[in-house]
Amino acid sequence: MATATARELAVRRGIRLEGITVGWMAAEAVLAIGAGIAAGSVLLAAFGFDSLIELLSGAVLLWRLTIEAKGAAIERVERLEARTTRVSAALLILLCGFVVVTSVAGLVTGLKAEVSVLGIFVAVSAVIAMPLLAAAKSRANRIVDSASLRADIAETITCAYMAGVTLAGVALSAVPALWWTQYVAAFALLIWLIPETREALTAASDSPSKE
Repeated sequence: MATATARELAVRRGIRLEGITVGWMAAEAVLAIGAGIAAGSVLLAAFGFDSLIELLSGAVLLWRLTIEAKGAAIERVERLEARTTRVSAALLILLCGFVVVTSVAGLVTGLKAEVSVLGIFVAVSAVIAMPLLAAAKSRANRIVDSASLRADIAETITCAYMAGVTLAGVALSAVPALWWTQYVAAFALLIWLIPETREALTAASDSPSKE
């Protein structure tokens, strides 16, 4: 069992990390979606949408952790945890749906990712930074033990994966016969994402609903 001091330090660390997440994702969403529209790339647009979901998740977690850091009663923290867990589960469902819809649309229409220097820069940055951010959140959550933070970590890892898929898609778009691999790779994300979503839904259903 973590001591009160260790938990307070972990919560404060979580607040800093979620603050970084919110700032990063706001910039990433604007740049990726803008690059996607400019290049006519569904994959870049999907990456930007994933960033929007991560932004919402980070904002919700920042709110929840800040309330605890201010010394709110444990009952209120538990109610907030239940609420943020449900929000995180809903965002994961939305992310799964978006991956499916955009991948099917891309395969059916034969859309090919166009080269975008800005998109490549944003994706490379995410591939490097997101695993480090997820690892830092995981260390904090070993003490905080928050189901909503676990879901947020899943979304952070998803962002890194989507960035990698985006880079691969942009690279493979240079080979006409391999244009479809970017969408197959996006589908492969569901192998990992669906169990995480199921876990978040289970945690949300087990959470007390009393306000």
